[in-house]
Amino acid sequence: MARAGKDCPVVVVSAIGDTTDRLIEALDQAAAGEEARALSGLSRLQRDTERVLRDFFAGGSPAVEAELVPLFDELARMARAVAVLRSVPAAGRDHFLAHGEMAASVVVARALAARSLPAVGLDSREIVATDDRFGRAQPDLQETEKRVQERLAPVCERGQIPVAAGYIGSSHAGATTTLGRGGSDYTAALLGAALGAEAVEIWTDVDGMMTADPRVVPGARPIPTISFDEASELAYFGARVLHPLTLAPAIERGIPVRVKNSRRPDFAGTEIRASVESGTDRVRSIAFKKGIATVDVSTSRMLMASGFLRTLFDVFARWETAVDMVSTSEISVSVTMDDLSRLPEIRRDLERLAQVEVARDRAIVCLVGQDIKYTPGLAARMFRTIENVNVLMISQGASRRNVSFVVEERDVEQVVRRLHAEFFE
Repeated sequence: MARAGKDCPVVVVSAIGDTTDRLIEALDQAAAGEEARALSGLSRLQRDTERVLRDFFAGGSPAVEAELVPLFDELARMARAVAVLRSVPAAGRDHFLAHGEMAASVVVARALAARSLPAVGLDSREIVATDDRFGRAQPDLQETEKRVQERLAPVCERGQIPVAAGYIGSSHAGATTTLGRGGSDYTAALLGAALGAEAVEIWTDVDGMMTADPRVVPGARPIPTISFDEASELAYFGARVLHPLTLAPAIERGIPVRVKNSRRPDFAGTEIRASVESGTDRVRSIAFKKGIATVDVSTSRMLMASGFLRTLFDVFARWETAVDMVSTSEISVSVTMDDLSRLPEIRRDLERLAQVEVARDRAIVCLVGQDIKYTPGLAARMFRTIENVNVLMISQGASRRNVSFVVEERDVEQVVRRLHAEFFE
C-alpha cells in the first residue's frame, strides 16, 4: 500500500493465496495438451475464490461472483486454445497470469466498498507502463508517473480510495505484461514514488523483516529498523518479505518503507530507512536462496590475458541473465545464477571459450549487516559454526554489508539454523 496522504491510501493487491502458482500449473498442463486437467484446476480455483468471497461478504456476494465470471471464462478459453496449439507465447502467458491480481483487485475493492469505504478499482494496465520483456517487464518510469498523475491522482482528489492490481502493467503496444514474481510490492513502490507518498507499507503474513526465515528458524525475531542497503541485500539474497526491486523507487524519492503483519496490525513491524547506525549487532539477518546453479569456467587463456572476463560476461548479458556471486583465480571463474531458463544456451556459448562445469541443487547463504566487511573475527565464527559442512564458494569483501557462500541445497537449512544460534541466540 502506498500512502499518498493521511486521507488517501492507495491499495495495491496481490493475487489471493497460491492463485498464481495454480494458474502456472493450469497453463503448463494446457501447453502439454492436458486440457481436462487444466480446466478442472481452473474450476477448483474459481470455487476457492468464491469461498474467499463468503469470508469477505458474510455469506457471499452474487454481484461480485458475477463480476468475476468473465475473468474465469477468459481463462478457460485461453486454456482450451493453448491445449490445441500445445504452446503459449510469452505475451499470452503474461495475460493469463495477470488474472490472479485482476480478480483480487475486484474482490478487495468491493469488500472495502461494502464496509462503507469509498474504494474504486483501477486497471493497473492503464497506469503502469513497461517494456515488452514479458515475464519480467521493466517499468517506463517517466510514462508511469505521467499516467499516475493523469489517472490515479484525480481519484485521490475526489476522496476515493484507489485499488490497483499489483504485478501487472502494459507494454507501449498495449499488451499485458508482468513484473516478475513478487512484483506487487514493486507496483506499490512505483505508485508511491510517482505520488510522492508519505510511506509505502508492505502488508504480509510475518511481523516484518526477520533475523532469518521463521519457517526455517522458529526463534527468528523481527528487526525494528534496517537500512535501505541492508534490506536490499536481504531481498536480493532470498528474504521473501520483499521483492528485490521493491525498494528502488522509494530509495530514490526518500520514501520510508514499512513492513507489517496483516494479522497483527498493531505490531510495529520493520521500518526501512535510508540509513541506520551499526550498533553492537553487526549481523542483522541471515538470508538464503535455493535453486542456485554454479557455473565454473576454466582455461589457460585467462592467464595474464586482458579482456577475457569481459568476453565471458558478455555471454550472460547476451542471454539477459544476471549472476549473483563471482569468484576468480588465475585461470578460472565461478559464478552463481538463479534464473536457469537460459542455462543451456549460456553453457553452449561459454564452451566455445573454455571448459565449463555446471552444478545444480546449490544454495547461497548470506549474512547481512552494517560494516560486516570491517568486523574482525566474524568469518572465523561463521566457518567454525559450520565446520562439517562443505562450502563450495565464498564471496567476501565485494560489499561492506554482506558475506556470502554456497553450499549444497540439502545442507542450507541446517546451516542457517546453526548460524542464527551463533549470532542471535
